[in-house]
Amino acid sequence: MSTGRRYLDEDDVPVRARGGSRPRTRKRPKHEDAKPGFVTAVDRGRYTCLVEDRTVVAMKARELGRGSITVGDRVRLVGDLSGRPDSLARVVRVEERRSVLRRTADDTDPVERVIVANADQLVIVSSLADPPPQPRFIDRCLVAAYDAGLRPLLCLTKVDLAAPDDVLETYSALDLPSVVTSRDGDLDPLREQLAGRVSVLVGSSGVGKSTLVNLLIPEAGRAVGDVNPVTGRGRHTSASAVALTLPDGWIIDTPGVRSFGLAHISPDDVVAGFPDLDEAVAECPPGCAHTADVPGCALDSGTAAGRLDADRVSSLRRLLASREGADDSRAQQ
Repeated sequence: MSTGRRYLDEDDVPVRARGGSRPRTRKRPKHEDAKPGFVTAVDRGRYTCLVEDRTVVAMKARELGRGSITVGDRVRLVGDLSGRPDSLARVVRVEERRSVLRRTADDTDPVERVIVANADQLVIVSSLADPPPQPRFIDRCLVAAYDAGLRPLLCLTKVDLAAPDDVLETYSALDLPSVVTSRDGDLDPLREQLAGRVSVLVGSSGVGKSTLVNLLIPEAGRAVGDVNPVTGRGRHTSASAVALTLPDGWIIDTPGVRSFGLAHISPDDVVAGFPDLDEAVAECPPGCAHTADVPGCALDSGTAAGRLDADRVSSLRRLLASREGADDSRAQQ
């Protein structure tokens, strides 16, 4: 006789569907038909890529996860690669990077910011006046260039306003390639240094990066701002990094920065960014921190004997101190 009751089994347990009814898998699609591209700009999750001779806008495929894609990346794309307005492709793979230029907001910030990928050369742009040169900023960029394996190039602008001799003398011991430019001057020496390379331009606001880009590539139309006559700082006329093609090579213009943090670079690698001080550092006692309060630091004796440039020693020590969080209001200059 039936009692009206039914025994329950596992088929009666409710199961909430997750992500639809398709079975989950860890296997990523191979996308054998994906086309190679070069990322020229990034804007709010959209990636402008050069695919053959077409400019294609793409989004990142979900299977790539949270990994970043930046200007200079070599990628693979699928989907609508026509380049037509309102078309959208997908980036399904990021090729291995041969170089990565990074910085942090300051010397104690643990968050690395990737500036560009796959560059060959770091062009450190510094004006000779309005705003005046910032040797310590140049030093920071040199450390970052050596750490990333990039060839550094010092580009001094506004030579019509001030002479470059003092700045060039500061770095004479480094055998550092350099060019001197002005708005109305000959840019052929700079073009020769850029030829055949992917070059990233870095500098403080107002030093003339965008002006240089517009002179080299008139159709680029990069915005140019004025410099505050009191602070010596200009507006951030470049809002984001963008790669622009040259007849032979690429230049990547980046936003002007007021600081170039090196928290991602170890103290030993910071010291390695000062090759003109190598011989002296090698004579320091084991474990020397190379700061001014360390007894026996060879930087002191080398400076006293006139073998080392006192400003370069001071810059190194400022960098090391600022990485330790020391209060130095000029450490970022």
